[in-house]
Amino acid sequence: MNKLYLVRHGRAAAGWDVDPNPGLDELGRAQAEQASLTLSKYAPAQLVSSPLLRCQETAAPLAALLKASIAIEQRVAEILSPEGVELKDRVTWLRAAMTQTWTELGQRYISYRDDMVAFLSTCTVDTVVFSHFIAINAVVGSILGDDRVLIRSFDNCSITTIHRSDDGRLSLVDYGAEADTLIR
Repeated sequence: MNKLYLVRHGRAAAGWDVDPNPGLDELGRAQAEQASLTLSKYAPAQLVSSPLLRCQETAAPLAALLKASIAIEQRVAEILSPEGVELKDRVTWLRAAMTQTWTELGQRYISYRDDMVAFLSTCTVDTVVFSHFIAINAVVGSILGDDRVLIRSFDNCSITTIHRSDDGRLSLVDYGAEADTLIR
């Protein structure tokens, strides 16, 4: 039995329709520092991050505090926009996607959700996972049996706590903080 702490990255320096891989802005770095102080109290055995820069930069202060390495994991990355959607149109696509279900989005996105849940089911030690807004929603929805893409509006650096049983089943312990998140 162990816990997984799903952390949404700190505020990014650019929007999803401007830069495909921005780092954190000044507020995002401060959020990451504050989250690292909270997370260090849980003494996690493993740190995992999405390959995207904003997640790695959010994980860095905790890694420094714990003198730990960060494992990069593609299965906890940001949701991909469909083939042919240009960078400038990503926010429009995402806003529409957030009003749908995973079933309506189709098999590519169901696989995205299911692969992430399957990965988390294999984390056998207390683990902090630095990920993304939609990714955390996907995990929570899967646990709750709710097919909606958007379950909650998780704030930057919010911490959602998941319990993992010895047989790999996941259950929700606590939602991370919510905010009026703008997809920018």
